[in-house]
Amino acid sequence: MSYIVYHTVSDMKTLKTSVVRARIDPKIKHEAERVLKNLGMSFSGAISLFFAQVILRKGIPFSVEIPNKKTREAMALLVRAEGKHFKGVEELFNDWEKDERR
Repeated sequence: MSYIVYHTVSDMKTLKTSVVRARIDPKIKHEAERVLKNLGMSFSGAISLFFAQVILRKGIPFSVEIPNKKTREAMALLVRAEGKHFKGVEELFNDWEKDERR
């Protein structure tokens, strides 16, 4: 027979007994595992952190938006490999400044 003894009410909050299941694209899961491993985190730790932030912020802890028309067009160009290419950040910023002047 085993017993679990709680010293304080806050200790009870650390007992993790709920199970969360989700269907995830295998490629996304693999990439997430790699990133989390580099951070020293487990899936459980990442999900717990996400839920804690949802509670703290009373919503999704990051922006979820539908891209506007200009952004969708730029994304489509990149998918077709037709986007602009730059040799460095300075060249990119110079191009942005030209666009701003137009």
